[in-house]
Amino acid sequence: MSNAATTTGRAPSVYVPSAEALATVLAPGERPARPSALGASLTFGWRALLKIKHVPEQLFDVTAFPIIMVLMFTYLFGGALADSPRDYLQFFLPGIMVTSVVMITMYTGIGLNTDIEKGIFDRFRTLPVWRPAALVGMIFGDVLRYVLAAVVILGVGLVLGFRPDGGLMGVAAGIGLLVIFSFAFSWVWTFFGLVLRSEKSVMGVSMMVLFPLTFLSNVFVEPSTMPGWLQAFVKANPITHLVAAVRAAMAGESDATNTMWLLLWSAGFVVVFGTLTMYRYNRR
Repeated sequence: MSNAATTTGRAPSVYVPSAEALATVLAPGERPARPSALGASLTFGWRALLKIKHVPEQLFDVTAFPIIMVLMFTYLFGGALADSPRDYLQFFLPGIMVTSVVMITMYTGIGLNTDIEKGIFDRFRTLPVWRPAALVGMIFGDVLRYVLAAVVILGVGLVLGFRPDGGLMGVAAGIGLLVIFSFAFSWVWTFFGLVLRSEKSVMGVSMMVLFPLTFLSNVFVEPSTMPGWLQAFVKANPITHLVAAVRAAMAGESDATNTMWLLLWSAGFVVVFGTLTMYRYNRR
């Protein structure tokens, strides 16, 4: 309060805009255009990248973890299964790339559950944007993590002696197939992130699903070496189709059957779990 107001005993004057001024400021023509669904999703995707910038420890699971996986399994199984770690690496690296990237897709659901518990998504849903943009953008941001993890594994493999016969184009095709599947598979964990009550629950359920899918597959050995009853599960496993398609692409070969199954599984995950996620999200 000013000295003048104190000496006179009167409150300072407050500016009250007129009705004409308010109408001018709030006129519909003056309001910014509502962002498109894609624009809003990309903005939330940029938010996911900014979270990595401010908390770089989040990159541990896409850098250190894949390196540990490659080194550990190459030298643990290489001598026993292929007489040489380098020979085993030619078979093994596309599979461990799939395993590592698919494993980190669960962090999509964990991050979503954390944001919901903090009340952040309640604020997002009040914004005048496409409602699912926050969910879609979060998964867009995670795509970069998948690509980074695949590149790190490839780099370690090249240092250890991996030589893809398909060259640069084959490697790019294999990583592209892996990213497509991982994007689709992320919708499974997004749904779990909405329906489960805590991030520990999301992680527990995710690991319970991921371990059988990734280890009971063709990642480490050929299915023909397994018992008949286990081969039936392995051959129907979507990770098996993914590994076979990525392995063929990096070898410069064509595997139309497994690629078709991979794309069908990806479309199924998006249609089923994407629909369930949107239904659940719009009714929270």
